Amino acid sequence: MPSRDNIYFTLLQPREPGNVGAAARAIKNMGFEHLCLVAPCDYINAEARAFAHGAIDVLEGATVCETLTEAVDDKAIVVGTTRHMGKRRGVIYTIKEAVAGIARTAINNRVAILFGREDNGLLSEEINRCGFLMTIATSEAQPSLNLAQAVLIVAYELSAAFMNNDTPARRPPTPGLVPQAQLNRLYDRIAETLRNLDIANRGSEDLESDIVRNIGHLIGRYGLTHWEVNMLHGICTAINHKCKRSG
Repeated sequence: MPSRDNIYFTLLQPREPGNVGAAARAIKNMGFEHLCLVAPCDYINAEARAFAHGAIDVLEGATVCETLTEAVDDKAIVVGTTRHMGKRRGVIYTIKEAVAGIARTAINNRVAILFGREDNGLLSEEINRCGFLMTIATSEAQPSLNLAQAVLIVAYELSAAFMNNDTPARRPPTPGLVPQAQLNRLYDRIAETLRNLDIANRGSEDLESDIVRNIGHLIGRYGLTHWEVNMLHGICTAINHKCKRSG
């Protein structure tokens, strides 16, 4: 199923080899195969192999990246997982709401799903790289899930969403979207334009980072086509030229 091939389960700095092995097994259980590890522990050992029973191929075939940028630069959409809420985290969907959109996007585009560290999840700067977040409802008495458990639940819900989309009539047309590397260049242009418009700062407030972060969340939820990116670059160019002419 091509759509499933576009999903990349991405673990940031996993510390426990058993969790990596169990995550490999979980995604293979649900019909996925792409496991990406960012700055992981030494995970190829007997413990990881035992937890990856039946999915050694996924474990040994995992892509290892040194940085998050390396892991997501070629992905159209980046989705984070979290149990924490907060306005500065952008839009947070329930898992069922999130996977429906992910399944549609993955028809023609690569999607990275980020899972944070076992002890403290995703950092703020990593959350800012996400178009949106999704959360799994848990008991208040024990809200924190084990890393591999979270991977299994997301993989299960995604698998169910893909099955619902298997009928061609149910698949809305999904455009090809630009990868994160191109979006980041656009965000740099937007930040430059804000400075030229003299609205990057207001008193002691750093408006530039707030505006660019919120624009990133907005664009990141849906992605942009190549034509849309070129249009926005053109608008920024026109604004910057007019600012230079006006002094």
